[in-house]
Amino acid sequence: MRRKRERGQDTSIAFLDIICCGFGAIVLLLVIVQSGAEEPLEASTTNQGGSIKALQRQLFELRGEIDYLERELRSKREQLDVQQERVAILHGELEQSGNRLARLQNANISETERQAELKLALQSLSAEMRRLLGAAYQRRNNVIGGIPVDSEYVIFIIDTSGSMYHYAWNRVMEEVVNILDIYPNLKGMQIMNDMGQYMFSSHRGQWIPDTPGRRQILVEQLRVWNPFSNSSPVEGITAAIRNFYSPEHKISLYVFGDDYTGNSLAPVLDTVRALNSERGQGEPRVRIHAIGFPVLFADNAGHHSGERFAALMRELAHQNAGTFVGLNDFR
Repeated sequence: MRRKRERGQDTSIAFLDIICCGFGAIVLLLVIVQSGAEEPLEASTTNQGGSIKALQRQLFELRGEIDYLERELRSKREQLDVQQERVAILHGELEQSGNRLARLQNANISETERQAELKLALQSLSAEMRRLLGAAYQRRNNVIGGIPVDSEYVIFIIDTSGSMYHYAWNRVMEEVVNILDIYPNLKGMQIMNDMGQYMFSSHRGQWIPDTPGRRQILVEQLRVWNPFSNSSPVEGITAAIRNFYSPEHKISLYVFGDDYTGNSLAPVLDTVRALNSERGQGEPRVRIHAIGFPVLFADNAGHHSGERFAALMRELAHQNAGTFVGLNDFR
């Protein structure tokens, strides 16, 4: 009886071992199958994530390009609107000039007045208007009172010495206004004294834009402008040419003075000639005009600095395609 019980127990234990081994094998198979199936899933998830990020980058780049192109398109449209408005304005100015020319041709006025008015009308034809008229359009003559007025930029070089400031300053301001009046459409202007000092230090070496408001400010500031001067225009002329000359600009210098205190005229002429050398077709770099104020002729008969200034500027203007005008009165 005892052996029968032990044999039954051994059989039960063996059966449990088999069952446990079977369950263990099943669990092991499930673990192996599950781990093997996760690898391609993770790889697929990783690949999809990379593709999505690449597509997102492309989308952002395309949106950036679209924004840039839209801004460019708006800018081009604005430029086109400005150009169309400019063309319309120029057409109107051209029509007004044409009507003015026709009216002057039919008017019963003197030949001198007619020529002066015609030149003023021609002066209003800017470079943009010449383009509307065609590349072959050229002005035949641009002279008012013997002074060529074909320049687009004007620089005033004014003697600010005591004799000029105390005796001729009101006439100086009048002549500045008169010269600006014969240039109704300048592209730029500047003013300095005979030593090259700027009246507007904020525009040192730069062109002052030509507007009615700027012209008024220039004249008002000129009324009280009185820096030191050595009564020699050499420094101002050389500074103006060196700082503002450009092959694309037509520039005229207007030198105002009443005397010249230098020792000799020849060095001045040589210096300006070397600096303002011809740039083709027999033209100097800038035109040099001069206006002489007879202050010392009236007040200092014993000195000849007034005559020296007139002689210097007459020859300087002649050599540099300009005109010298000697006034009869400085008041």
